[in-house]
Amino acid sequence: MKTWIVNLKNCRMRPMWAYGRFPIAGTDLIPTILIMAGGTGGHVFPGLAVAEHMKTAGWHVVWLGTEGGMETTLAPRQGYRLETIRFSGLRGKNVRTWLMLPLRLLIAFWQSAKVILRVRPDVVLGMGGYPAFPGGMMASLLDKPLLIHEQNSIPGLANRILAKLADRVLLGFPDAIKKSKKVAFFGNPVRQEIGRLEAPEKRYARRDGPMKLLVIGGSLGAQALNSVVPQALKRIPEKLRPLVTHQAGARHLDALRKNYAEAEVEGELVTFIDDMAVRYADCDLVICRAGALTIAELSAAGVASILVPFPYAVDDHQTCNAKFLSDRNAAVLLPQHELTPQGLAELLMGFSRGELMEMAVKARELANPDATRLVAEACMGMIKAQK
Repeated sequence: MKTWIVNLKNCRMRPMWAYGRFPIAGTDLIPTILIMAGGTGGHVFPGLAVAEHMKTAGWHVVWLGTEGGMETTLAPRQGYRLETIRFSGLRGKNVRTWLMLPLRLLIAFWQSAKVILRVRPDVVLGMGGYPAFPGGMMASLLDKPLLIHEQNSIPGLANRILAKLADRVLLGFPDAIKKSKKVAFFGNPVRQEIGRLEAPEKRYARRDGPMKLLVIGGSLGAQALNSVVPQALKRIPEKLRPLVTHQAGARHLDALRKNYAEAEVEGELVTFIDDMAVRYADCDLVICRAGALTIAELSAAGVASILVPFPYAVDDHQTCNAKFLSDRNAAVLLPQHELTPQGLAELLMGFSRGELMEMAVKARELANPDATRLVAEACMGMIKAQK
């Protein structure tokens, strides 16, 4: 025996399974958003920030990721239903992998379509990473309201294609995609606790003693930083040497320990940092790559930084990301080919805490504290636009 509900607005009856979820007494059906993000923290963490806002607003959140990605751990930990597909990047892969691309895409398209038909989302949001392209293509084909968020200053090929199909295109950096009625610059979503940190001028003003240095290799680690930073610290007199916390990525921790031991330098060496807000609040200076999420977090927190863009990033987008801060004296841009132990040591010794505070204040002025809310509201607005 089928269960039916009446849609009074359109004066028709539909079977319950057509909605994919049950109504709550006294309320409208709970709206559902499918968030597509995977691969690296630069895609996953902004997606989690939006997911939290949507959940607080009463939405049901479903996450589309890839098998084995960090999202398979992080999304369920936050209480979100997880769906996965099989798809991964291709750059640097062998010829056989490229020849298999059409088949792999077809499989990913089919898996994505099955997820969308099963979940029946009201809105689909692509935050980048491997699942976003096949998921976005199928969302468009199945006539689901589609929004994409481009985190970087230079969009990748997938988002350049999806931008032509999406209903809304949201940008993390101004002018990343040619302006039109459906394009809007909102900034990159960051975790609420980072944006709520005390003003940098207050944090820096009450500090004394050695500089506190935070080195971030990203969720996968950065080998150039892992090798150069210990040798740079070795060249700084012990009385002037910063107190360092160095995040390396699980695969590189043993090598990092060896590098610090050989340099005869002490430091707190970790594989991953769960509470970035606490670390940002406690440090004077960050040395890191220039991913879009990193730039957004440095701005939101109000922290001075030395940015070493990953030189092999697609279209060198990390250098463009870094210039958003460095061109405004809110960070120091240090290309990797100029990263040397002696040069970095001299740069670190040349900073006063007052100069670091000025840099941090300028970074905070460039933050987009409402980015998460604006992205979430754009998603919610898609339902209103359809009514």
